[in-house]
Amino acid sequence: MTDQTNAWNPGLKGVVPYLSSKDAAGQLEFYQKAFAAEEHGRMPAEDGKRIMHSMLKINDGYLMMSDCFPEHGYEYRAPQGSTMHLQVDDPQAWFDRAEAAGCTVTLPMQVMFWGDRYGQLKDPYDVMWSIGGPA
Repeated sequence: MTDQTNAWNPGLKGVVPYLSSKDAAGQLEFYQKAFAAEEHGRMPAEDGKRIMHSMLKINDGYLMMSDCFPEHGYEYRAPQGSTMHLQVDDPQAWFDRAEAAGCTVTLPMQVMFWGDRYGQLKDPYDVMWSIGGPA
């Protein structure tokens, strides 16, 4: 097997979430503010307005995203039935930053029965996030 590492694949392994958006550029900027995301690439679409592909790194994990392209059968559908989870060293700080950036708290940060400090938020793009870590 050859090494497939390049700018768009920095050694990715396992499951990598891929979000479709009505406003990928805005969502990318929001994730930089709310979750300290580092942008690792952005490929504009031919129309010069939408994003065909992008990659973010959040807390050593990767997230890919693009705008929807209904003209190619890639319609927007609001996220449902999924949660993006961040396991971090300081969950309260991550939670507070996300809330200050504009996420809505859906489950306040608290110590849970399994021992983690844990809370849930919804971002302005309707994506659910959970944040957990040491109590």
